Amino acid sequence: MMGRYFTAYAMRLKRRRLLYRALRARHKLTNLSDNTAQISPNDILGFTTLRNEITRLPYFLEYYRTKGVAHFFVVDNDSNDGSRDYLLAQPDVSVWGTDASYKQSRFGVDWLTWLQIRYGHGHWCLTVDSDEILIYPNCDTRALPDLTASLDAQRIEAFGALMLDMYPKGRLQDQSYHPGQDPFEILNWFDVDDYLGKMENRGYYQSVQGGVRGRVFFPDAASHAPHLNKIPLIKWNRRFAYVSSTHAVLPKRLNQVFDPGNSQMTGVLLHSKFLPDIIEKSQEELERGEHFTYTDRYDDYYSGLIDNPDLWEESSVRYTGWKQLVSLGIMRDTTQK
Repeated sequence: MMGRYFTAYAMRLKRRRLLYRALRARHKLTNLSDNTAQISPNDILGFTTLRNEITRLPYFLEYYRTKGVAHFFVVDNDSNDGSRDYLLAQPDVSVWGTDASYKQSRFGVDWLTWLQIRYGHGHWCLTVDSDEILIYPNCDTRALPDLTASLDAQRIEAFGALMLDMYPKGRLQDQSYHPGQDPFEILNWFDVDDYLGKMENRGYYQSVQGGVRGRVFFPDAASHAPHLNKIPLIKWNRRFAYVSSTHAVLPKRLNQVFDPGNSQMTGVLLHSKFLPDIIEKSQEELERGEHFTYTDRYDDYYSGLIDNPDLWEESSVRYTGWKQLVSLGIMRDTTQK
């Protein structure tokens, strides 16, 4: 009993520290474009931090606009590829710029937490990277406002999604992609086996690792592979705080989406990381060392990507749509029950 109270107290203190970090982090941000006056009370809001994503931005924004995201909050971390100018020209995007350390900001989470405190309270907030495309049961006919209305009716505050690394058949740099194209016309294969789940950090959230990155780059160190569990969609309250990217959030009740035995609907984040530009990006990130907590663990990972690998193997599965992911147990659908 005492242990449970101590854990709850420790989690409250941690959440307060994270919120305080966000308040301090706001001083690192410069507002470049403020279009927030157009936001309505029931709008779904999108939040992302990025650097040099001009290749992905046209599809990213158009996809989420089509799905019902009304306004985007973007922190541009010193892009030099035209991303910033592109974002500033978008009427439904508010942009903040910073040249501060991505790693020291908890990989952008501190910056976004401040924007969520300031603008997200009471809204459903979608927090994703520019290479993550959220799909969910009936997403071909059901917009995000329909999904959030259903969650509201069930008094559900958070929606979980497994990040699914998508890859092509053939060497990465041998593929052809143009901005605005659906990346999953090229990245249309995935791993279906070898996903491992375990409880993390005093047992308050379920972690999932594996997939193609575990298979190819961390075959002998599965615990070093990237975490794939995410909670990208939350009915935000200014007292909430993401703990580690969007892998976990406080208060801890919001993490129940992945608990064993939970029957709540889940989605999938299709991950477009392995477009041809990954070779150049890997070289840059190997030098910058800004993307992972234990940078030394990922030197071989980046070096492996720079070698232009073919991630496909005979057990790879070709992607056909959300129904396939439900049938494989990667996504959970409760609408048919």
